[in-house]
This record gives sequence, C-alpha cells and structure tokens, in this order.
Amino acid sequence: MFELHLLCPEDRVDVLSEALEALDALSVSVEDADAETEHEQALFGEPGMPPPKEGWQRSKVVALFAKENEAREAALLLAAQDFFESCAVVSVASVPDQDWVRLTQSQFAPVEITPDFWIVPTWHEPPSQAREVIRLDPGLAFGTGTHPTTRMCLRWIATHSLKGQRVLDYGCGSGILAIGAAKFGAQPIDAVDIDEAAVSSTELNAQANGVTLNAGLPDLSQGTSKQCWPIFWQHPLRSWHLFCAAMCKRVATWCWLAFWSAKKPS
Repeated sequence: MFELHLLCPEDRVDVLSEALEALDALSVSVEDADAETEHEQALFGEPGMPPPKEGWQRSKVVALFAKENEAREAALLLAAQDFFESCAVVSVASVPDQDWVRLTQSQFAPVEITPDFWIVPTWHEPPSQAREVIRLDPGLAFGTGTHPTTRMCLRWIATHSLKGQRVLDYGCGSGILAIGAAKFGAQPIDAVDIDEAAVSSTELNAQANGVTLNAGLPDLSQGTSKQCWPIFWQHPLRSWHLFCAAMCKRVATWCWLAFWSAKKPS
C-alpha cells in the first residue's frame, strides 16, 4: 500500500477528493495541514452550530493506493489539471505492514465501572477484583463502555436494585446497558434500536454474556404494561419534549428514567 500526500486550499478539497476517487484511490482522507500548531483550526459539526466546511484553509489530502505506480501516476495526472492550481504534491510513501487486529485490540483495555464491575474485551483476562463482568468487543454498534455516558448509566445500574424489574433500553446500540441490567437481576428486558445491525449486535452480545433479553426495532416496546420500567438513554438529547412524548407511550404510570447527555437538553 502507498499513500499520496497532497496539499491544497479549502476550496479545492472537494474537487480533489472526487478526482482521487475517480483515479481508483482506495480511500481519501482530509486533515488540517496546520494541526498541532498555533494555526490549527477546529471544524465542528455539532448541533446548533454552522455546518462544517469541506476542509481547512490549508488541507492535507491523503489518498491510499494499492501500488506505488498508481499513486505516482495519479500525482502526474492531477498536476496537469487546471483545478490543481494552488495545490501541491507533497510525497508518495509506502504504508508499513502492521498487525491491524493487534493494533486495534491494543486500543481497548478493560473498563472499570465500579471496583468490582468491569467491561472486558474477550482478548483480556478480567481483573482479579472483578465480581461482575460484561464481555464485549468493539463492533459496528455504539457502546463499548469507554464513553462517559455509558459508564455513568452502568454505574447507576450497579448501584440500584433492579432485581425483578422490567427494563427498557431505548437506543440499545451494542446492548451493553440491557446486558448490564440483566447481570444485576432485571427481568424482563426490552432492548430496542432503529438500526437492525444494532439489534443483531445486541442479540449476539447477550448470548455471549449468558443473559436473556428481547431485542428488536422500536415496535417491540409498544404495549400497555403497567409495570415500572427503568429506562436507560445514553444519547445527546436535542429535543427533550419529543423524547418525553415518545416515552409516555411506552412506560408505566411511574418509572425510573436514567439518562445522561453530553449537552444540556433543549
């Protein structure tokens, strides 16, 4: 594998990226050429803020090619185009071979929720002090235990009595909160998500952890049950009133509502 490194102004990022894709680049990424300097620019796509720009005033575009001659040929073809004015070819460099599986695994260590409750990837041994463990590997669905909202919800689960209580994990992702509730005695448990991949992930993770729950799309949580449902919600709340309206259709007269948000609800 070889990387072609280019430098371009903000208004050329889009056309340059499209040209690289047309030249069969395996991937194209854009970075701030001034990152980690006093000229670094922050581009955010957060709710309530202006949409992010296509790139930075000085953008570094990196394209990945299977072969060196493909990268060098792409550089020559781009340099001959009118839109390449104000752009520059920086380098063509080989990408060192790595054990990508091991590299990925090294980024995920056991996560402490409480001193005796841990989230542990399958390639790690549980800490000696762990009495309760969720085995969970990073996947396509949100929820590995590393995000503060997930840890706070799990800590709430571990410190409240859920034995025999019905639980709804709304927006379950990997199913980590539903599995945590099951580990601490909750039953029955509904874990719902709008993403079918998340539902499948939840089912597989529940099976791997030896717990029973019902996973499905949001229709699963419809019903008229009068039981108390602790509800776990770990995503940013942009529209608090819409969330409450949706929940009123799915909960008993009273319930625990455990949610954490990175932002103040609007």
